[in-house]
Amino acid sequence: MEVTSTAADGVTVVRVAGEIDHNSAGPLIHALGLGELGVPPRVVVDLRQVPFMDSSGINVLLGAHRDIAPAGGWLRLADVQPSVLRTLELVGVQQILP
Repeated sequence: MEVTSTAADGVTVVRVAGEIDHNSAGPLIHALGLGELGVPPRVVVDLRQVPFMDSSGINVLLGAHRDIAPAGGWLRLADVQPSVLRTLELVGVQQILP
């Protein structure tokens, strides 16, 4: 998995390419760490190149949201592939992360 981050106008865009699972989640965890983000942390996670995400990826996203929200920021998901979106919908993530 490859993770890149860019920042513009106070928003960090984290682009992910590849499958997100227990073995590959480390770079995403690092990219979503509060020390890597602006203040307040406003983050868009671009998932257009993610064909698969298991519970590890879901936990990373929810954990980042849990850390970012109290810091006055937000986390959003963009361009989620249908296969990943289905998984997120099944566990109700879309109710927490728009």
